[in-house]
Amino acid sequence: MERSFLTINADGNEDIIKALSAPNRVQMLKLLCQHGPMNINDIAKALALPQSTVATGIQILEEARLVGSQLAKARKGSQKICSAVYSEILISFENIVQKSEDVIEVAMPVGLYTSCEVHAPCGLCSTESVIGLLDVPDYFLDPLRMQAGLVWFGRGYIEYKFPNNAKVLNKDVRAIEFSIELSSEVPGTNPDWPSDITLWVNGIAIGTWTSPGDYGDRRGAFTPSWWKLEGSQYGKLKTWRTSTRGTFIDGVAVSNVTVSDLALSQHSSIRLRIGIAENAGHTGGVNIFGRGFGNYGNDIVMRLHV
Repeated sequence: MERSFLTINADGNEDIIKALSAPNRVQMLKLLCQHGPMNINDIAKALALPQSTVATGIQILEEARLVGSQLAKARKGSQKICSAVYSEILISFENIVQKSEDVIEVAMPVGLYTSCEVHAPCGLCSTESVIGLLDVPDYFLDPLRMQAGLVWFGRGYIEYKFPNNAKVLNKDVRAIEFSIELSSEVPGTNPDWPSDITLWVNGIAIGTWTSPGDYGDRRGAFTPSWWKLEGSQYGKLKTWRTSTRGTFIDGVAVSNVTVSDLALSQHSSIRLRIGIAENAGHTGGVNIFGRGFGNYGNDIVMRLHV
């Protein structure tokens, strides 16, 4: 299961917001999501719109990178086949804070991942209830996932898109950090259940932390009272830091990947993937604790040192 979602901040994404401002263009995106790839004529016919209106609308959506297209053979010449790039688009109005002149901090709720490929045991829950059904990967596509404060899965990954505000400010990044509360994942709990949890940034594996286990000996400081005591309660707060000297987890060197390897200046977003690598030695799954769960009750935090 793999689908792509887009999360943008209301500031600095005027082209996308403008593209979504016209009802006709929203209907085009909706049609492409529901129907799949279509040509201009078929879109115009399905929406009862002039072909010129559809062609102009598709061009605007292409420029905003919300629609992709390719040429295909037709009975006479060629035709443009259009497809939606994202199945869901979320516009955020919060969670971006510039802490100081030298550090830009972004807090990302654990449910706002933009793509996923997970395997059972898996599930999500908000501070009020379980979201969907447990151990059913399809529920990781449920729009209610945005309310999640705890996410868990046995194998696979989830990926987030953070805004690259250093690029917006035209500043070089000296180091990048991610702070996350994590643990292994086992049905029930087991403090001796190692799992190799890896972080990837822009597709590059920056370092792996081996979680000792899945903790349930006591309720997490922020874990809600309705959450069963037999379930995962809290994790360990870990910080990955990639600088010009390499990558460190809580100050301990884990890889030679440097900040220049991540090519941050070339991308308007920063992709963070959390998961279990296919060649992992310990495949004990992962719990990701966010706001309202665990011992820290925090979102996933990214810091850009500029």
